[in-house]
Amino acid sequence: MRWSKEKEKTANTFAKESLQRIFLLFATTNSTFVRNLSSSSTEFHGYEVIGVFMRNWDIKDEKGHCQNDVDAEDAEWICRRLDIPFQEVNFVKEYWNDVFTYMLEEYKAGFTPNPDILCNKNMKFSTFLQYAQDVHSTEVIATGHYARNSFGEDLEYYDPNTGARLLQGIDRWKDQTFYLSQIPQKSLQQTMFPLGDYTKDVVRKIAENAKLDRVAHKKDSTGICFIGTRNFQNFISEVAGSDHPALYSSTLFTEPFYWISGPPTQLFTEGQFECMFRFQHTHPLVPCVITTHTNNPWHRSPTSNNMVISLAEPLRAITPGQFAVLYSGDECLGSSRIIRPGPSLYTLNINDCRTRILKEREEKKSLVCTQKLKVKTKKPESLDE
Repeated sequence: MRWSKEKEKTANTFAKESLQRIFLLFATTNSTFVRNLSSSSTEFHGYEVIGVFMRNWDIKDEKGHCQNDVDAEDAEWICRRLDIPFQEVNFVKEYWNDVFTYMLEEYKAGFTPNPDILCNKNMKFSTFLQYAQDVHSTEVIATGHYARNSFGEDLEYYDPNTGARLLQGIDRWKDQTFYLSQIPQKSLQQTMFPLGDYTKDVVRKIAENAKLDRVAHKKDSTGICFIGTRNFQNFISEVAGSDHPALYSSTLFTEPFYWISGPPTQLFTEGQFECMFRFQHTHPLVPCVITTHTNNPWHRSPTSNNMVISLAEPLRAITPGQFAVLYSGDECLGSSRIIRPGPSLYTLNINDCRTRILKEREEKKSLVCTQKLKVKTKKPESLDE
């Protein structure tokens, strides 16, 4: 069975027929575990599985170390252990053009981009998926992201007429829907997330039982995929501990939103929509109201207008270039690039914060001037001859 535009299958037919081939994307070796890892066959839930490592970066760090080489070796070792065919595909050129160059241009323009979101959008669920379909006639890919698909863990509820919804993983701490918030709808319909119903601890236990000790307790990958944990902007960390009200805002402005399964109807009928917001992966969700950046209902469009997000509580360091990601219940609705934050608490003088700060500053200046004056007017003591 091949995925065919000419022959779209209904949900019932799709659920009854067995898939012939599925690609398991080895994005990082921490994301390679699938159900039934103890199986020594290439059949996983009736699928023919091929393990693939996607190489996006090949430049060594300042110590002459290339983490991609280590990850590729681990991925190949897993495939040998599970008796699964292994392949490596090189997308270094595509990554440089579609992700890395964009990141550099954003920094030059004064923005702070999120290349991981762009990598998922442009590489894993676009370039790689197209490669799998064109070269290997693959119907479905399975990745190790902690997320869930409304079509079910085996896409048993597949229905092209309704569209797929991106849902948060059961493990909310490891949930990665934030980074998937720009996934194309068509790609989501063809993607399985085998880890979505498991916590990280359970996944490690499954790996242990499958004798995959080499990677079962491997340290989680962190940071931008080609930078790792190295500090990219030192000045940001220098002010990380600051709580000045000028850093806090309760509104922000974004580009037109990308809605994974379509915009909420309330945006059309009421011009606003209540949901949950975050702009950093590990931050808690915050209640918000999103509206179109226009007061004219005849020109209101949730897909072509810039948007305004009003937060229930102010957040620190809302950064232009990052992504505003929205949720409703378990569902990740989509995301948009942040243009700028709204006026800060300091600008709005919330709770008289600006007045208080300016007053304290003047008092300090006055105290310093008084102390200097005392030093100047103090007569020197006479010295005995």
